[in-house]
Amino acid sequence: MRTSIPPTAGLGLKAQHYREIETTKPAVGWFEVHPENYMGEGGPPHRHLAAIRRDYPLSLHGVGLSIGGDGPLDDAHLDRLKALVERYAPGLVSEHLAWSTHEGVFFNDLLPLPYTEATLARVAAHIDHVQDVLGRRILLENPSSYLAFEASTMSETAFLAELVRRTGCGLLLDVNNVFVSAANLGFSPESYIADFPLHAVREIHLGGHSTEADGLLIDAHDRAVADPVWALFRHVLSRVGPVPSLVEWDNDVPDWPVLLAEARVAQALLDEAVAEDPRHALAG
Repeated sequence: MRTSIPPTAGLGLKAQHYREIETTKPAVGWFEVHPENYMGEGGPPHRHLAAIRRDYPLSLHGVGLSIGGDGPLDDAHLDRLKALVERYAPGLVSEHLAWSTHEGVFFNDLLPLPYTEATLARVAAHIDHVQDVLGRRILLENPSSYLAFEASTMSETAFLAELVRRTGCGLLLDVNNVFVSAANLGFSPESYIADFPLHAVREIHLGGHSTEADGLLIDAHDRAVADPVWALFRHVLSRVGPVPSLVEWDNDVPDWPVLLAEARVAQALLDEAVAEDPRHALAG
């Protein structure tokens, strides 16, 4: 059973696709799940995940640790995550640079942070705690942004670079989030990539976004990846070479062939990156 995630295209695993994947064993490099969906002891979700895990590498992408929260981490949640890591031996474990809990209240959203020294120290301490409990490095994902904090004293890319330096964590570069944030806040996505600590990128995410009537972009994960995001993905690959790259589609999830077609587009661009510089083929 392979543990490491290859530098190929993966897909988010959805319950409605379990049986088709188990039956057809499609040519997908790996699958990613939200661990919060598998924190029960057993039942059909674990039965299907175990079957798929026997054939494919797995990544766990958390949404509930609230790693940017003001209070302490939920150790019961962290213990459940550790149990999943031990049970399924994922190649990658990741979380969001965001917060979602406050004083025992859980908010069904990933909320933004001001980039200050105080926030940096708190998030770094939380990452250290998670890595100590899990006994492994985690990846942190850049957020999609809809506003900027006046209190911020550093850029997002500088904040992430310092987290990498202080904690040894890796980064999950969400290309769609970069595109969404750039459009909403009025900066160049290419300039963001130029400043990003690319040496720490161990996974890439791609997804679809929606456009509000006022022009605001929303990281909706409810449609196909947009052409400009594919172009930005190609640009990123020209800088970092192929890394595990996931297509996320979490809302209005389509039939399996539609998702598989998205993964094939991502894989074609990864193959193109190898063709342009064959040294990257050694990365797998």
